[in-house]
Amino acid sequence: MSDDTTLEKRHDAASAVVEEPIANPGLPAHVYRPTDIDPAAEKRAERQIAGLFVFAMLCVVGFAVSYFVFDIADNHDTVGGLGASTLALGLTLGGALLAIGIGMIQWARKLMNDHEIVEMRHPGRSSDEDREKVVADVLQGAEDSGIARRPLIRNTLLGALGLVGITPVLALRDLGPLPGDSLYHTPWTEGMRVAVDVLGTPIRPADMEIGSLVNGQPMSLYEENEEGEPLYEGVDLQVAKSKGSVILVKMEPGDIIHGKGRDNWTVDGVLCYSKICTHVGCPISLYERTTHHVLCPCHQSTFDLADSAKVVFGPAARPLPQLPLALDDEGYLIAQSDFIEAVGPSFWERDTLPEDGS
Repeated sequence: MSDDTTLEKRHDAASAVVEEPIANPGLPAHVYRPTDIDPAAEKRAERQIAGLFVFAMLCVVGFAVSYFVFDIADNHDTVGGLGASTLALGLTLGGALLAIGIGMIQWARKLMNDHEIVEMRHPGRSSDEDREKVVADVLQGAEDSGIARRPLIRNTLLGALGLVGITPVLALRDLGPLPGDSLYHTPWTEGMRVAVDVLGTPIRPADMEIGSLVNGQPMSLYEENEEGEPLYEGVDLQVAKSKGSVILVKMEPGDIIHGKGRDNWTVDGVLCYSKICTHVGCPISLYERTTHHVLCPCHQSTFDLADSAKVVFGPAARPLPQLPLALDDEGYLIAQSDFIEAVGPSFWERDTLPEDGS
């Protein structure tokens, strides 16, 4: 019995499953594909499809390599005037998705069973017989796809899809550096001078008047290394400012209510607190000198700077972290240490830093 005769019988048997309610209106005879009658063409198509899936896997590997190789800093790599990282990531991820799509289309067009079916309209709820038939059709479709008997295609497809699934995980890295312990540390270190924000000049207590408020930053943000390059620049500078920004206020020493263990954290009535609101991280500086209250302009959280910056109003959940101050040999204000509390919004579960500083 010839292959054509066998295929015709299989086609007729599949068509006979559905009882036709109307006569054939004259549709052309079914035309068999080369892969239906030529085993060599079938194997060639299988290898082509598997090759597309392998190409998709190589594209994902290229995506991962491009992510780590090309620089996206201020002096970023370029190709033809375009950002090399963006170009490479787009081409490799697009190539992977395109290859998977083409491979699956070719699989359906060349290798899956090819026969016409008629699906009749039915009421909103199908009969039990129709539901059973749907399940049977799904199982038949899985059988027709040949996924069980074509392990080469199945395994390469799963490999390609699995590797493509890694790409969004890599892309998450662009949300910022891995936090590690960075949420608990700022540029402030023991002996770091307090500088006036923007100007970068150090501050003496005598430079401030009672009732005044000064925006400050760590002096290191304005310093250079031995080669004359800034210690902080670009994104690193912005991150350091977002964590190290402080406000300094000067009040009568008798107005200050020192927190537990903080008796020596002030110098001549000068106190220093984080400028970052503990609600959602807005910068604060609206100071009312008679009450010693400072207001966050975003959601009106109010802190009493005379009493360890405790919350007196608004949605903030904890006081502003206080920076312990001291004087250096030249009479300038310096930090005794980094903050002992994490600065910023309070949506992390934390109290003070561990005693070992980790």
